[in-house]
Amino acid sequence: MDLLETEVALKKLKDYFERALTYELHLTRVSAPLFVQPETGLNDNLNGVEEPVSFTVKDGDTFVEIVHSLAKWKRNALKRYNFSIGEGLYTDMNAIRKDEELDNLHSIYVDQWDWEKIIAKADRTEEKLKEIVRSIFRVFKSTESYITFEYKQLDGPYLPEEITFITTQELEDMYPDLTPKEREDRIAREKKAVFIQKIGGRLKSGIKHDGRAPDYDDWELNGDIVFYYPLFDSAFEMSSMGIRVDEDSLKLQLGIEGCSERLKMDFHKDLMEGKLPYTVGGGIGQSRICMYFLQKAHIGEVQSSIWPSSMIQECEKEGIILL
Repeated sequence: MDLLETEVALKKLKDYFERALTYELHLTRVSAPLFVQPETGLNDNLNGVEEPVSFTVKDGDTFVEIVHSLAKWKRNALKRYNFSIGEGLYTDMNAIRKDEELDNLHSIYVDQWDWEKIIAKADRTEEKLKEIVRSIFRVFKSTESYITFEYKQLDGPYLPEEITFITTQELEDMYPDLTPKEREDRIAREKKAVFIQKIGGRLKSGIKHDGRAPDYDDWELNGDIVFYYPLFDSAFEMSSMGIRVDEDSLKLQLGIEGCSERLKMDFHKDLMEGKLPYTVGGGIGQSRICMYFLQKAHIGEVQSSIWPSSMIQECEKEGIILL
C-alpha cells in the first residue's frame, strides 16, 4: 500500500474494530482527559520509573501531567457517570511516553482504546477474566476476517480458533533458562494467540515477568493478550488488561512495592473507603492493531511520530514508508 491507501485502510480497520468491541463488551464512548493533576493519583505510573511530560497551566497555579494511560481515571469515571454492573465505557486515549525506547514497535506517541466496565465483587475471578478475554479475542478474529477480505494482498489468516491461557509462573517453569521476553516468543510461536496471566508480582526465581503498577490491576487477575507475528517471528503484545484491585489487593501491592504513601491520594482513599465500583478493564493499542492486521514492519507506518534520523534512513533503504 502507498501512503494514501494506508490511511484509508487505517480508517476502515479502526472503525470496524471499534464498533465490534463496543458491541461485544457493551461499552459507551466517553470523552477523556489528555492531562491530570498529579495529586489526584489518577495518572498511570506504568513501571514506576517513567517520567510524565508535565507543565504549569497559564493561571500559574495548576501543575498537570500528560497521562500515561487512563487505567485509574476510567474507574473514577464509571462512578461519576452512574454506570451499573455489566455496563462500561471506552475512550480514545492519547498519551506521550517520552522515556520510551524507540524501535519498530515502540513510539513516544501512544494511541489506544481504553475500556472499563463494572463487575460485581463476586465476579473478581479468573473465570470472569477468561470470559472477557475470549470476548475480546472474538473481536480480533472478526477484524482479521474483515480486513483480509477487504485487502486481498494481505496474508492470513494468522489467528487460531481459540486463545491459549498460561500464567507467568507456568512459563518460567517451562522455560527456566529463557528470559521473560524469550518465553513469550516461544509460547507465541507455538500457540499463535496467548493470554499471559498474572503479571506484576515476583516469580519463584525472584524476578518479575514484567512490571505493572501496583494500584490498578490485581496482579493475580490480570494479563496480556499476545499474538505471534510472522513478520518478526516473535511475540506481539496487543492488549494489557485485568480485573482491578480491591481494598485488600491495593494495600498489599502498594506495600510490596514500598509506595504505601499513595494511600493518601484521592483515588486511593476513595477506593479504600469503598466509594469506587469493582471493575475490569484494559487498553488495546490502536497502532499495534493496525500494524498487525495491515502487516507493517514499523509502527511509524501506521502513526505519525518522531524518529531518529538514522532510523528514518534505515527504513528508507528497506522501502518502509513512515507517515
